[in-house]
Amino acid sequence: MSGHRFARVLCSPLGRARATCELAGFGAAAQICPDLVEWDYGAYEGLTTDEIRRQCPGWSLWTDGVLDGETVDQVAARADRVVADSRLGEGDTLAFAHGHVLRVLAARWLDRDPRLGASFLLLPAGIGVLTWEHETPVVGCWNGLAGGPLADD
Repeated sequence: MSGHRFARVLCSPLGRARATCELAGFGAAAQICPDLVEWDYGAYEGLTTDEIRRQCPGWSLWTDGVLDGETVDQVAARADRVVADSRLGEGDTLAFAHGHVLRVLAARWLDRDPRLGASFLLLPAGIGVLTWEHETPVVGCWNGLAGGPLADD
């Protein structure tokens, strides 16, 4: 990514995203973006899926949500603001954030229901490229590796 020029670099205010941004060499250019903070898991914060399912068999974040946390629609509203802002800007935007919010962001980039994010497995340190094919928003790359090519027209 170091050879690609980004008009803006956005970063979640949470420590892990900020550390990743620094390690990638973009810390000095980063703007903290509260809309990129991870999904608020409320009462489920810190619990694994298996731990939650012991209390709620068959539970899914994407369909059942969380107790005392954000709804998928609230996360989508934050993602929509990031998408709208990125589409208005000149040049490419680079974002450092967290798995679930980035999956919602990808779904909203495609103008789809935020629950489609359930279908976008995002690996740790995976790179996603949200781009355009003509006037259609598309996923140009998902779970790419650092140093790989970025999609261009």
